[in-house]
Amino acid sequence: MTTTRFAPSPTGYLHIGNLRAALFNYAIARQNGGTFILRIDDTDQERSKDEYIAGIEEDLTWLGLTWDRMEYQSKRMDRYEAAKQKLIDMGRLYECFETPTELDLKRKKQLNMGKPPVYDRAALALSEDEKNSLRAERGSHWRFKLDHERIEWTDGIIGDISIDAASVSDPVLFKNDGQILYTLASVVDDTEMGITDIVRGSDHVTNTATQIQIIQALGGAVPRFAHHSLLTGPQGEALSKRLGTLALRDLRRQGIAPQAILSLMARLGSSDPVELRADVQKVVDGFDLSKFGSAPTKFDAEDLKPLTARYLGTLSSGDVADVLTSAGVPDELAEPFWNVVRDNITTLDDVAGWWKMFRDGATPLVADEDKDFVAQAFFLLDSPPYTADTWGSWTAAVKEATGRKGKQLFMPLRKAVTGRERGPEMADVMPLLQTKPGV
Repeated sequence: MTTTRFAPSPTGYLHIGNLRAALFNYAIARQNGGTFILRIDDTDQERSKDEYIAGIEEDLTWLGLTWDRMEYQSKRMDRYEAAKQKLIDMGRLYECFETPTELDLKRKKQLNMGKPPVYDRAALALSEDEKNSLRAERGSHWRFKLDHERIEWTDGIIGDISIDAASVSDPVLFKNDGQILYTLASVVDDTEMGITDIVRGSDHVTNTATQIQIIQALGGAVPRFAHHSLLTGPQGEALSKRLGTLALRDLRRQGIAPQAILSLMARLGSSDPVELRADVQKVVDGFDLSKFGSAPTKFDAEDLKPLTARYLGTLSSGDVADVLTSAGVPDELAEPFWNVVRDNITTLDDVAGWWKMFRDGATPLVADEDKDFVAQAFFLLDSPPYTADTWGSWTAAVKEATGRKGKQLFMPLRKAVTGRERGPEMADVMPLLQTKPGV
């Protein structure tokens, strides 16, 4: 059975970059009738927080990405300790004692000599007495001993990859304070949970190479890997500097529709055009991992707004009943109001502003040269209620009285009535006005 996972760390809220991995792995599982696991990487107990775990669940649920089961790495520490001992017994995990400062000096020396900054395995030459002395003095960390051979796999996006393990430092699996690192915890979980497919960012390629050797050392089956491109800002800038403004919870507060986010992220970076999909299943049905490339992919949050607007245009008043009620729209006006404004809003946050205009009237937008004209026009307008015929009969009366016609007639009146240059047909606007417009 196809089994995928999304393994966020609950040290912050999910952002748009996290979503790519979640969506890709979710789509693969659902397309194949498989299992999608939400696995919380909470081994860092100091930085992991319950509020972030709740936020992850809330964001995924809002997007419609459901999981078949939820796992917590903090509850599997015994499995990681068992793997640690197994690797030690095999001679594949060894204790090291260098401080961060000493390691930094080694790296700088190697770079100055024109050599790759790879750990020199000096710890393997230490005697037991030396190890005991260093351990008492400064503690230790543990590294996995790589076999110095080429590590090869066919990536689902990048294609054939070959990495010389001799060019990579033996990865640290346990820190000085005993904390297990993602590299081993992920391998143990992927192996024991039967993960068959893993899609993640291209910054994990080297990490994947070392994990393949760890998987093989532990006797596990190597999953199919695919590494998607990293997102950049619209000008190609590093997105990491802006992720604080691209949290999913913030996009939700801005009124961005989940369907807009899923539709964009399911195609961004692929050879297929972005198409609005009304629900998660349609997003899954149209997903094709083979269409994605490895080049950095530009993301602009502004692209979510027209997609949101298009999605909102497909909804009925019943679909947004809670929003309309919250904005104060009377039940008897909900349907006609929504039918008039839905094609003229970018997000649901715009609803309240439109209803306020209909209920209380707008602040007229009147050019100096139009002040007398507008005042005369408003004098010719009766008080509400208005009908669908009001706009036609009113503008006809104003035309006859002032001699204005065409754009010179209609645009100043639109701006004076609605306070906006653009909007719905004025024949549809007038019946919804609850008060007479005025200057």
